[in-house]
Parts: sequence; C-alpha cells; structure tokens
Amino acid sequence: MRGRKPAGIVAGTSPVTKVPAAPAWLSKDAKAEWRRVAPILVNERKVLTEADLGTLESYCIATDTVREAHRALNRDGLVIAGKRHPAFGMMNAAQTTARLCAAELGLTPVSRSRPAIRDDDEADNDNPLDIS
Repeated sequence: MRGRKPAGIVAGTSPVTKVPAAPAWLSKDAKAEWRRVAPILVNERKVLTEADLGTLESYCIATDTVREAHRALNRDGLVIAGKRHPAFGMMNAAQTTARLCAAELGLTPVSRSRPAIRDDDEADNDNPLDIS
C-alpha cells in the first residue's frame, strides 16, 4: 500500500455493556481475576468488546498460572536437585503473557496513557498548522 494512507481504525462495534460471567472452565484464581478486572473494563473504562473476551480469558489464565507457579516455588524452593525449579520458567512465561494481555486490555499505566482509537467520523481540527 505504498503511497496510500489506510482507512482509520474503528473501535470495536460490539461493546460489552454488562459484565459477563467468568467462563465456567476457569480455575478459582482465574475466575477471581476475571471478577476483579471485568467490571473495571466494562463499567469504568468502557473499553471491552466482544472481540476482547478471548484476551481477557488469556490474561486471567496467565495470572492464574503465575500464582500456581509461585505457590510451587514457595512450597518446593527455587532449586530442585541442584537445578532451577521448572515452575520458575513457567512463571516467567506466564508473567510475560499476562503483561502483554494487560497492555492489550489497557490495564497498564503505559497503555492507559496512549491515545484512544477514534470511532467518530469527525475530522481532527486540532492541527496548529491549519490556517483555514
């Protein structure tokens, strides 16, 4: 698409207006995270769409995995038979996934500070170089 500016990105067309129940198959900790975060995304920030529900599930699963791995490390110690506990790597991978999903959902300070996607058709009249 050289030389052509792509059409503007439009925010999700199917916003979630009521906090959805956590999927039944999620673990106890993942459901608790869902119940903590979903109301923030739906009621306070009003940014959750139907397309984002999978990302929210992934975030909750990753958060649960971090907690499970942390419990295993607390229970068994950081080293097993002279090697780093396998849960350590699992915890690091889950933390990365949780962080990426949190950023996608606008749950991090940096992601909240980014400009929102415009969903209106109005022209941007804030151009200081525009003399008309």
